[in-house]
Amino acid sequence: MDKKLEEFIIDEKLNELKLEYKNTPIPNNLDSIVTKAIKRSKKRNFPYKTVSGLTAAAIFVLSINVSPSFAQTLEKVPGLKSVVKVLTFTEYTVNESTFNAKIDVPSVSNLKNKKLENSLNEKYLNEGKQLYNDFNKDMKDMKKNNVDGHLGVESGYEVKTDNDQILSIGRYNVNTVGSSSTTMKYDTIDKKKEVELTLPSLFKDNSYINIISDNIIQQMKEQMKKDKDKTYWIKGPDSFDPFEKIKANQSFYINKDHKLVISFDKYEVAPGYMGVVEFVIPTDVISKDLVGNEYIK
Repeated sequence: MDKKLEEFIIDEKLNELKLEYKNTPIPNNLDSIVTKAIKRSKKRNFPYKTVSGLTAAAIFVLSINVSPSFAQTLEKVPGLKSVVKVLTFTEYTVNESTFNAKIDVPSVSNLKNKKLENSLNEKYLNEGKQLYNDFNKDMKDMKKNNVDGHLGVESGYEVKTDNDQILSIGRYNVNTVGSSSTTMKYDTIDKKKEVELTLPSLFKDNSYINIISDNIIQQMKEQMKKDKDKTYWIKGPDSFDPFEKIKANQSFYINKDHKLVISFDKYEVAPGYMGVVEFVIPTDVISKDLVGNEYIK
């Protein structure tokens, strides 16, 4: 589509959305919603140029959250379609001196497979509730026993890939009790087939476990050789509990370049200062073992 024509369509659609926004009933908790919208707008760059300014961004986010028809209309706007794929459903927050929690719960919308959509959203909501409940329990225990120290949890999400076929969502949890631990979980969806992909489903048999593991160990050695500040736990004279192979259902996602990315949580294969570590697997290493090349190229 011609760029000027596309911009014209976007402008016209946004004008329609503005009118709809003006007719949207104002919620009782408007102030808190706008405040959250402004905070989020500082962290995210929305893919539109015809609406500018922090207030407009806040209105944009507010409208998505309070008006389902607004979000549905956005899908039809060129260049804005991806905005409504994954949104924050709810947010749990605690700010009390040394007790801090911020838990953003994502929600996936517009999948034709409603069973899959509901399953994902129910999982995300349950995870968020569990984190919040666990945090509150630990906070009460610490207060009751007069335990000094900082207790914190931060959980959120990021869309790793969103193209015509693949949607990869990463969810992170950072727990702080003295030191911190970080975990990552991923869901990768085939949007055309409306199915969730698993690591085993990408390969013909379980030989991928050793093939990928060998490549990762090779990458670890090469990285440590090039950078003395990098350390991985691999077999050696003084090694303790070294990494040998990935789990069959190891955390993974497919990136924007259609490459397989294997992820390890903090402390899983390296010291804590390394944080969460990822390895992009060269496609030529696994190509013969893939079921097909529609996802990984």
